[in-house]
Amino acid sequence: MTGPIIVGVDGSPTAQRAAHKARDLALKLDVALHVVSAHTDATIEHVNSGSDQWVVSGADNALYIAEQVVRGLRTPGLKIHAGSAQGKPAEALIDYAEKAGAQLIVVGNQRMRGARRVLGSVANTVSHTAGCDVYIANTYVD
Repeated sequence: MTGPIIVGVDGSPTAQRAAHKARDLALKLDVALHVVSAHTDATIEHVNSGSDQWVVSGADNALYIAEQVVRGLRTPGLKIHAGSAQGKPAEALIDYAEKAGAQLIVVGNQRMRGARRVLGSVANTVSHTAGCDVYIANTYVD
């Protein structure tokens, strides 16, 4: 296996648990890990603070989330990258995985239990449409 593992994150505790599982898998398989956060907002916002001005976009915010997760996952011997992808989370992860030549996408099982499962979940959509293997990590805390 040579392609990277992709994991989607959104800053939530459940996504953090899925990212830890993805890190463990990447280490065991000796492949790179890409931590990706999706964004749907293509707008750019100008933020002023005193005489300073920053230009912030949805992509910037998504990349910031991914970078924060990467900081917490750094492990010797692991090649890890932060990235952002535009689109709804499931679609963005699948597109990113295809472009990166991923062998595996790791997603959490959030929204796959109980009444909310009928509304759909990222894991469900990814597992049914991804062109690579999908690992659904148990992110529920007992």
